[in-house]
Amino acid sequence: MKERALALFLLALALFTPPLALFPLGDKGPWGLPSLYLYLYLAWGLVILLAYLLYREP
Repeated sequence: MKERALALFLLALALFTPPLALFPLGDKGPWGLPSLYLYLYLAWGLVILLAYLLYREP
């Protein structure tokens, strides 16, 4: 369990470290939203989903 929690932490760290340099705020994605916002919310949702799957009771 500790190894999976560490892997989830490292995945979240990798997802949230570089996006500020990769996505300029001027680009528009689907629905007219900036691509940085879409990336951050999708990555956040993925980390929450994986944490739920990791810590739920079997």
